[in-house]
Amino acid sequence: MENNNKTSLLLVDGMALLFRAFFATAVSGQFMINSKGVPTNAIHGFVKHFATAISTFKPTHAAVCWDMGSKTFRTEMFDSYKANRPEAPIELIPQFDLVKEIVEALDVPNIGLPGYEADDCIGTIARTASEVDTVSILTGDKDILQLIDDRVSVVLLQKGYGNYVVHNRETLYAEKGIWPEQMIDLKAFMGDPSDNYPGVRGIGEKTALKLLQDHGNVDGVLANLHQLTKSQRAKIEADMEMLHLSRQLAEIKCDVPVECCIDEALFRIDREKVQAKFSEVELKGLHRLFENDTMYA
Repeated sequence: MENNNKTSLLLVDGMALLFRAFFATAVSGQFMINSKGVPTNAIHGFVKHFATAISTFKPTHAAVCWDMGSKTFRTEMFDSYKANRPEAPIELIPQFDLVKEIVEALDVPNIGLPGYEADDCIGTIARTASEVDTVSILTGDKDILQLIDDRVSVVLLQKGYGNYVVHNRETLYAEKGIWPEQMIDLKAFMGDPSDNYPGVRGIGEKTALKLLQDHGNVDGVLANLHQLTKSQRAKIEADMEMLHLSRQLAEIKCDVPVECCIDEALFRIDREKVQAKFSEVELKGLHRLFENDTMYA
């Protein structure tokens, strides 16, 4: 707990942590199957990532956001959205519900809404949680950098545990030369192969960054098409519809009907409840990651 009475909310991108943890061990076939025949490798890694972030950043409050199925308003707008993603590995499927039970045992809210992505829940809560002084978003997904503002920072997971790149407005500008709100326009131009939308064909990150540094945003670029090179102008004019669609797909919605009750998100855990749940799932030794007395009710 911070001593200066400032409140801080850690918003966790549950899917990003769970998938990262799963694939880190799945490559070597270490699924950590418990006596009930349930794999727990992703849950193991999730708990370690979560506990490490709690001890590193010492938030006063925490919540975890989840995707709730693959159909969202974005797939309705563009049916190829994320269509390149393979089905979840069979060993991961039983861990989706079980990890939420673990989060519940830690007395941390699980938040998700069918039709929206975890990012949209994170964005909405980051904007509306006015009772806390600062918000940190823990993820491996750079899409979330667009949510940074004077109160919101993004903690990007790196390889291993406890390795982070923490971005605020100034550090992002220093690295990219654009501000967080321009990240949406960046994706509009360059697209996103991992989400399977193309942006403007033939315009990569370097050109897109230069366009935004010169003209601010998509509208600024379109208002100054006559200043662009003939090649850039031709590419944008040929893909105008996809440019606008890509921008809509890239933008995280910050007004979805979810809320995070701040009182329920106060990070205080019940030692016995945690030990009982971890024993039931056979997460051996992991309760020791939460031995700091300030974490307990």
